[in-house]
Amino acid sequence: MAASAEIDQCKKDIASLQEQLLKLRGLDESERGLGPEPLREHENAPGPCEWAKNIKQRKHLKGHFGKIYALQWCSDSKHVVSASQDGKLIVWNGMSTNKIHSIPLRSSWVMTCAYSPSGNLVACGGLDNLCSVYKLQTDTGTAPITPNRTYAELAQHEGYLSCCRFISDGEILTSSGDSTCILWDVEMKTPKAIFSDHNSDVMTVAVTETGNTNCFISGSCDVTDACKLWDCRQKQGCVMSFQGHESDVNSVQWFPDGYAFGTGSDDSTCRLFDSRAMKQLAVYKTDKILCGITSVDFSKSGALMFAGYDDYSCLAWDTVSNNSMYSGVLDGHENRVSCLNMSKDGKAVCTGSWDTNLKIWC
Repeated sequence: MAASAEIDQCKKDIASLQEQLLKLRGLDESERGLGPEPLREHENAPGPCEWAKNIKQRKHLKGHFGKIYALQWCSDSKHVVSASQDGKLIVWNGMSTNKIHSIPLRSSWVMTCAYSPSGNLVACGGLDNLCSVYKLQTDTGTAPITPNRTYAELAQHEGYLSCCRFISDGEILTSSGDSTCILWDVEMKTPKAIFSDHNSDVMTVAVTETGNTNCFISGSCDVTDACKLWDCRQKQGCVMSFQGHESDVNSVQWFPDGYAFGTGSDDSTCRLFDSRAMKQLAVYKTDKILCGITSVDFSKSGALMFAGYDDYSCLAWDTVSNNSMYSGVLDGHENRVSCLNMSKDGKAVCTGSWDTNLKIWC
């Protein structure tokens, strides 16, 4: 009898802790997926899956004349920067669809772009092995679109620049085909730290905006240990490695809580890893899709994981139930969906494609 009472008390404690964890993750009752019939404030309130099915294209950003390779929202959730093979870095007003800046690049073979936290700087890089940083003019609404001079050129990598992400206006992180990641001092134009544990091309990096801001994740073409967790303060090797993918990891993105992260790979799977458990939590795949994944990102609550595919599709995976796929959610591009990003306020997703178009969905 005593053992039975102890077991019952343990079950109650587990339920209480689970409830606290869900609250910390910021999920409302309709998104929690507890039990066969999740509790909802209103009987007909849509869960995250129904919300995903109702996403529609709201804006169409036209202006590039080459394949779009990268994009990122500004922290104001209004502006978007995009990089294209036409040799232009364009800053858009996502609400009006107007071009705010059109920056001619030294090399048209650009692979990545990024917005600084303040919105005053943008950066890009590619096959020129450089990370080029530009200071933006103030958007007055009436000023003409004019070229911007390079604010900083960061030269150290011996291979192509695959990804760049600002940590602050004074620091930027880059990854390269030379198997390294570098943390830069933008103003001094010098490396602050070089991270070199990967054995093959590093394709992507992601910095967290919550949790431990000193940590970042990298994804590479390593056959094993394709994803690594790093601490910018620890310059001697990575903190831990994550196994699971069977091919190149093209995209990594932190979960909103800053502890878990999602990945997209050429092995046709998206995966969810947790840095605290130090292991893989979930795999998102279907036999209907055999192509690679180019980019991933999460909804603001983390209930949905968006993924762009080589077959022109963009799917939303339900991370709450852990086993549902919703195809055709962002269905409208006519070529490879090369990049996507969720706005900081969580209200819109922007996708970029080799069809030269950017589209905003909400």
